[in-house]
Amino acid sequence: MSNEGNPKIVHGRTPQSAAMLANVKRAMAITARLNRLTFNDADEVRALFSELIGKQVDDSFLLIPPFYTAGGDEIRIGRNVFVNQNCTFYDLGGLDIADDVMIGPNVSIITTGHPLEPSQRHAVTIGKPIVIGKNVWIAAGATIIGGVTIGENSVVGAGSVVTRDVPPNTLVGGNPARVIRSIGDG
Repeated sequence: MSNEGNPKIVHGRTPQSAAMLANVKRAMAITARLNRLTFNDADEVRALFSELIGKQVDDSFLLIPPFYTAGGDEIRIGRNVFVNQNCTFYDLGGLDIADDVMIGPNVSIITTGHPLEPSQRHAVTIGKPIVIGKNVWIAAGATIIGGVTIGENSVVGAGSVVTRDVPPNTLVGGNPARVIRSIGDG
């Protein structure tokens, strides 16, 4: 289930890093326009978010600005997705968000990191994919770290830091997030 085996590695001072920087500049320009909008500008928010990710989002998509990203073109969004205000998605490693997902305010979804070795930190950017399954709720202030999958119907508790895969139908919480219990409709 883990995405750890699929990292995207970008070395500094290469054509790939120059393209990454150009994409960051593009994303900053689009998000600056998006962040001037309000809750009442839902159609315009969807249009700008579609431009940001390079694909048309469904009419059921709802995002409340402000929103921040360092790329946007590696974000894939399902139907009936809600993103509350002040969220940050760093998507270099790839970010897949399935249908019916709810993301609370101040959530950070970060696919990007750097090596632990001090000599490599400024020279290399590593992106590890994040997959968020169908009908997931990520509560306020949670942080999701690259390389994990959050199974369908799961809930990530407020303020949690997710560093490992979350099984389907599970409530997780804490730092690092741990399984609290199974959940279901019964």
